[in-house]
This record gives sequence, C-alpha cells and structure tokens, in this order.
Amino acid sequence: MASITKNKDGRRTIQFMAKDGKRRSLRLGKVSQKQATAVKVHVERLVAASITGHSVDDDTSRWIAQLDGTLLKRLVAVGLIESTEEAKDSVPGTIQAFLDHYIKTFGPTVKPSTVTTWKQARRLLLEFFAPSTELDSINEGRAVEFRNYLLNRENLRVGGKLSESTIRRRCGCLRQIFNHAVELELIARNPWLSKRIPKTLPRPQQKYHVRPDLANRISDHLPHAQWRLLFALARWGGLRVPSEPRRLRWQDVDWESSRIVVHSPKTEHHDGHDRRTIPIFPELLGPLREAWEAAEPGDELVLPFMQGKTDTAFRKPLLRAIEKCGVEPWDKLFTSLRATRDTELRETFPSHVVDAWIGHDEGVAKRNYLQITDQH
Repeated sequence: MASITKNKDGRRTIQFMAKDGKRRSLRLGKVSQKQATAVKVHVERLVAASITGHSVDDDTSRWIAQLDGTLLKRLVAVGLIESTEEAKDSVPGTIQAFLDHYIKTFGPTVKPSTVTTWKQARRLLLEFFAPSTELDSINEGRAVEFRNYLLNRENLRVGGKLSESTIRRRCGCLRQIFNHAVELELIARNPWLSKRIPKTLPRPQQKYHVRPDLANRISDHLPHAQWRLLFALARWGGLRVPSEPRRLRWQDVDWESSRIVVHSPKTEHHDGHDRRTIPIFPELLGPLREAWEAAEPGDELVLPFMQGKTDTAFRKPLLRAIEKCGVEPWDKLFTSLRATRDTELRETFPSHVVDAWIGHDEGVAKRNYLQITDQH
C-alpha cells in the first residue's frame, strides 16, 4: 500500500514500496488531499502491475495518457513507468519517433500481446509512409489510402491478402495511438476517424462444431494425460486456450464442491472479471482425475507442460490428432472448441448462468461463438 505525506510547506509526497523492496517517494508538489489520493490509487495499481507482471486497468492507462510532462518524468524517475528518451512535452513529431515513444511509454501498462499488436500496426504504417513523415501531415485522405494499400497487400506469412478483420484491427490500433497525439495537441484531428475507415469488425464466419463423438476420438489420439485435459478444458469447460489453462493450479480445483476457479488474463483488467468459477462437468472429471493421478509430487500447476511454450506450440499435436481421425482440420482450432461448448450450454442453461461460466455475455456469444448445428 502507498501512503501520502505532507510537508510543512504544504507539498505532498506519495511513498510506496517498489518491486525491488525499496521504499520510493513520488513528489506531487502543492496539491489537495483529494488530488493526492487520486494519484495514490494509480500508483498502487502501477506497483501491483510491476510486481505481478499483469497490465494495469484502462482507467490508469488513460490517466497516464493525460499527464503533464512534470509528473510523467517523476513517474519515470521512480520506476513506475518505463523510461523514455523524451518526456511528453518534447514528443518527437515524425511518425516513427512518435510510434516508438508511444510503445515505450505505454508498453509497461498493457499485456505483451497488446504490444505485439502495436508493433504490427507500426510495421505496416512504416511500409506505406516514410519513417520521417511528419505526424501532422497524415490527414483522413492519406489514412484512407493506407487502408486501400492494406486491402491489396500480400500476406507474406500465409499467402493471399490480409483479411478484412486484420485490416480493421490494424486501423483501430492506429486510431488508438493517434488519439494520444490529439491529447498531446500534436495533431488537431485523428485521421483514422474517417467515415471511410470501418470501425466495427465484420461478423465472423461460424466456428466449426466439434461433435461429442469426434471430440472423444480426438482425445484418444493426444499424446499424454495433460494434453487430454487441455483439450477437455477447451471442449467441455469452454476455457480460452492457452491463457486460462496455463494459469490453472490444483488449489483451484475443488473436488468436494465439484468446481474449478478459472483465472482469466483476457478480462482481468475489468473489475470483478479476473476469475470465474465453472462446474466440473461430467466430461471433465475423467481427464481431470487422470492428470491428477499422473502429477508429480509437489506439482502446483495442473498443466506444467504448457510453461515456456509459445501459443502456437499447441497447434501441431492437436492437428496430428485431428488428422488421425480422418477429419479435415478446421480454422480457429481452440476457439471452435470453446464456441461448441458455449452453444451447447446455452441450449440447456439460462443465459446469465452461461455468461458466468464462459466469461462473456450473450451479445458476444451471438456475434462470435454461437453455432447452427445439425440438431437445429
């Protein structure tokens, strides 16, 4: 916890224990107790984020974006945000320098996957515009030209063109970044707000419906107990793979009440959505017991084999198991498993119950998950 002290001259300071165990002081100057308390809340969130490695919530990210140069420099000095070459009052005006500044400043406040997305948008923008292009020279017309460039650009990684969803996400990312330039008064208007640049994502194609009999056959071809449990957690528990199973610990499994506490990195920045509880569905019980019996003494993690692996490392074993069943692999391997379970549960249970189990509301389910099956 941080604390507020007040000097005789009325200047206030926030003291806090940093990640390295040392006590640090953030000088605020002559501010009211109410203002100091508001800053203290954000300081505590930043300290917690640095210790746990998690991202801070949206409120604190927006607060950082609106700081003046003096307080920003002091936050850098005490190690609450990553050091930047220039403070906000001297932000460089070329697109490459500004994008680098933005990523350095806000990177520590978000998840690594978000930083990766920012860097992907940066790379594409610098393909089209020269790195020395002045920030204020990009108007709505140039932003539309950039979108058209993406529509015709080859996807070098997988061949073909970039998908409409990818293009909208990249433009949305740039809209967020350029919003900060507006807040800093580096530009008068955000060029990515053009009506000719769609802001909503297109409706996704229906996910593949993985029938129970096929799921059981696939499970039989998976290499070991932990893999079978990972598959079951996606297909029968509706977990987001790999982020949610990767954090699962045996202490989260309550055998007596037949419940599992699921920790959710995707939604943890929303108040009260860092975890949810799901039943140990009958289809989960067998794989869960098998993994428990095969666990090494002292194992805390339910699926230790997931540690140290990239997200893409879990595709190949599942693809091999699917192919052994004589089935053509489907798109969105794990998301389709989650979508199948979401669809099944909503056929039987009230929406508010399924919302709590799955971790998203009915609106998200209708847009991204619910399927039409052979039984409909």
